[in-house]
Amino acid sequence: MAKGNSEFGAVITRLIQKENLSREECREMFQEIMGNTQTDMHQGAFLAALAAKGETVDEIAGAWEAIYLLDTIKVKPKRQTPLVENCGTGMDALKTFNISTAAAIIAAAAQVVMAKHGARAITSSCGTVDILEALGVDVECAPEIVGKSIERAGIGIFNGMSSKVHPMALGRILSQISFGTVLNIAASLANPALPSYGVRGVNFPELLQHAPVIMREIGYCKALVVHGLSGDGACGMDEASTLGETLVAELQEDGSIRHYSFLPEDLGIRRASPQDLKPGKDLNEEARRMVQLLNGEENGARRDIACLNAGLILYLMEISGTIKEGYYSSLEIVCSGKALQKLEEWIREQNVDPEAGVARLKSFMN
Repeated sequence: MAKGNSEFGAVITRLIQKENLSREECREMFQEIMGNTQTDMHQGAFLAALAAKGETVDEIAGAWEAIYLLDTIKVKPKRQTPLVENCGTGMDALKTFNISTAAAIIAAAAQVVMAKHGARAITSSCGTVDILEALGVDVECAPEIVGKSIERAGIGIFNGMSSKVHPMALGRILSQISFGTVLNIAASLANPALPSYGVRGVNFPELLQHAPVIMREIGYCKALVVHGLSGDGACGMDEASTLGETLVAELQEDGSIRHYSFLPEDLGIRRASPQDLKPGKDLNEEARRMVQLLNGEENGARRDIACLNAGLILYLMEISGTIKEGYYSSLEIVCSGKALQKLEEWIREQNVDPEAGVARLKSFMN
């Protein structure tokens, strides 16, 4: 039953007073938002009050449940090996190029089956969906085509802002907010293919406590949750870092969570500077540099951080015994050109016009 304005407002007041909601209460509130039964003012106030209070595990799980059950098309790719996702929350202090996108392609070239779920840029200059569209992937196609791409190419991406993927409300909500909310975790976890393995970057170190618990709650078997730091530790990113320390929370198969950290030097990686990892001045430049990275033509900091984050995936899936081994295996894949070959294969499979997509990719090869 829909809540009246005063009833919905009373819950907002509780949040302002720092009172936590149960999982069921938060699910019901998000059901109202998904159904657009409350005013825009009330919806924004609820998201802001929840963020200001600080979301609990139950609140994030309740939000995810509403989004996944009510506003997510379900897709079940037929693969013998587990599905894996890698994603960041966004909204971090260090603005970088699309590291997770490059890492996913490298991991797919190592035979990891990647089922990504991403969005267009909200606060950054170039989101995952933006860069893949520029490279030639059809990000506006039907979810069934994404599923076939995962089956055939071993990689696909669901556009989290598309009404074909989330038909009720998610795109509408995400397009109207530019501050961090519960949706940074809950919405990104509402993956139509529901992977059971994942590498997830978080924008605040506090989320290292919550995120693996939430992932366990919603059915993940194993996961790595990471927060990377700048050299002086003052800023963070939702990726493993080559600037400074990386903090890790590892959800293991027995349900336990192990916390640890590592430095770039521990893996034999030369430290980068923030400027080395900045995105290009426009989308075309960023696409060209992504092609160079995946083709083994870039030997600097971008390659290192992409291979580090791909190495996390290889370690998670036990293709490599350690993160360090995963990093070096990823380097070999990039230097061989296999990562770029995987991207072309992906473009051919996730596309209503494969030849146009491949032509787009080849326009950046020079």
